[in-house]
Amino acid sequence: MKKEQLQLTTAWDKTFPKSDKVDHCKVTFINRYGITLAADLYRPKGASGRLPAIAVCGPFGAVKEQCSGLYAQTMAERGFLTLAFDPSFTGESGGAVRYMASPEINTEDFMAAVDFLSLCEGVNPDRIGIIGICGWGGLAINAAALDTRVKATAAMTMYDMTRVNANGYFDAEDSEEARYAKRAAMCAQRLEDLKAGEYRLGGGVVDPLPEDAPHFVKDYYDYYKTERGYHPRSLNSNGGWNVIGCESFLNQPILQYSREIRSAVLIVHGEKAHSCYFGRDAYANMVKNSKYAENKELLLIPGASHTDLYDGGKTNAIPFDRLQCFFEEHLK
Repeated sequence: MKKEQLQLTTAWDKTFPKSDKVDHCKVTFINRYGITLAADLYRPKGASGRLPAIAVCGPFGAVKEQCSGLYAQTMAERGFLTLAFDPSFTGESGGAVRYMASPEINTEDFMAAVDFLSLCEGVNPDRIGIIGICGWGGLAINAAALDTRVKATAAMTMYDMTRVNANGYFDAEDSEEARYAKRAAMCAQRLEDLKAGEYRLGGGVVDPLPEDAPHFVKDYYDYYKTERGYHPRSLNSNGGWNVIGCESFLNQPILQYSREIRSAVLIVHGEKAHSCYFGRDAYANMVKNSKYAENKELLLIPGASHTDLYDGGKTNAIPFDRLQCFFEEHLK
């Protein structure tokens, strides 16, 4: 399989400082659609033998230089070989049409990362886990339902992207009429894009920030639009997805078979996160009438918002100790 020629930066351009406890390098790998993905590989400094490995992605519309890289580097400090990657069509990864998303292709991105790690020198292929953040939390659960090689999954501050696209926030648009209007608008936009010869962007995090913006929008602004988390390749920091970028999420519930996941799953959410209902409901659906409920867990972080689990916020809210114990237990 021929790889696309990607332009990878050699400079350290992350939103977090480089650790002296790990070795870092850029790598690429191909998914089954022939798209070449760009990733950062982190390895504990001085480690030898075949290590347990974790692939990390998210949030939805972010790049590996933001949250996923922070998670990957920190877990590498704790003894895991880790891979933080950019999804298809975003960041430094390939894909001819930019800023598109797909429940199928993005789930495949996770599985391609598992392919890469399984064949990576220094990785024990029987000890591979995944971490998905925000929208990639739901996609990680979907990947775990499909990929029997994944032995442990952590979904952090997760969104169910199919639910939020089909039903709106807090299910406020959960009606056949509302969904029809969305579909009609998408179909009209497809023709406008073809006439214009380019895809119209939907806009990233709102800027300037309205005074009456909901609290969670202010949280997003505080991360993506400030020095805390801004990155020039991040969709959320800049122009956002294409208007039609998430069209196919409308019709595809990605958590359909989550109760059939046999491997371990840890769902972590901030107790004060606007998105907490996604995590609570995903966990409830996963364990309901399931033969495999014993290794499933919902962990709520007191006082934490959605974006506090991006980089820890002001209270170091990411439970890295718990993540380490979870993966050590289930990747043993």
